[in-house]
Amino acid sequence: MTRAEIGVFGGSGFYSFLEDVEQVEVETPYGKPSAPFTIGEVGGRRVAFLPRHGLNHELPPHAIPYRANLWAMRELGVRRIIGPNASGALKAELQLGEFVVCDQFVDRTSGRKDTFYDGPETTHVSAADPYCPDLRSLLVDVARELGIPARNGGTVVVIQGPRFSTRSESKWFQEMGWDTINMTAYPEGYLARELELCYANISMVTDHDVGVEGAEPVSHEQVVTVFERNNERLRELLFAVIPKISPQPDEHLCATALRGARM
Repeated sequence: MTRAEIGVFGGSGFYSFLEDVEQVEVETPYGKPSAPFTIGEVGGRRVAFLPRHGLNHELPPHAIPYRANLWAMRELGVRRIIGPNASGALKAELQLGEFVVCDQFVDRTSGRKDTFYDGPETTHVSAADPYCPDLRSLLVDVARELGIPARNGGTVVVIQGPRFSTRSESKWFQEMGWDTINMTAYPEGYLARELELCYANISMVTDHDVGVEGAEPVSHEQVVTVFERNNERLRELLFAVIPKISPQPDEHLCATALRGARM
């Protein structure tokens, strides 16, 4: 099987700029991933791209096969993953197009298959610090070198979707002090940790959520417009970061996640 070392989710619009790409389908115990993987090189590094919503954005957030996607990444040899996603801002000071490299998440989803460990061996993997500190630091540093506005740290609250929040829900999230909101950051990042993979989230601000003072109700059309406008900026960041990502160390927060986790 074709191998890769770095993975990117939400890859639509990125892999089309690579040369000599190869499409690979991966079978998993959890069914088919969202789409075939596109594998190519960025700065001499083998990268696997997967559009989490499918090739034609046909998979709504609650129907994405998260477990299959993460399992397939590992089967391809990937050990370090970047997961950008469109996000609403819960704080007025966050600007459209700003990136938040989150260090925490809050899960408000329901019914999603969010673990690989259904028994019989009981396994509790810590989520205290859910995102890879190495990848986070590198993303922030390179973004700032490129002049891309990026915040170091923040909390993303993940809602079930496909509906957007009510005004009351959004106001509650804002009052809790959380920073961004989206529908896909969970369980994607946590499943990576269960497989001892490094994962970093980039929450790309596409709108201000409806609970933010002065914000108009968000529409899918608005989100897509801002996301497309900032796609080039995200591509620039990924193409600059990927060649600088080092192999995953053996003794590392992410690589040792299962140590002491089993009963």
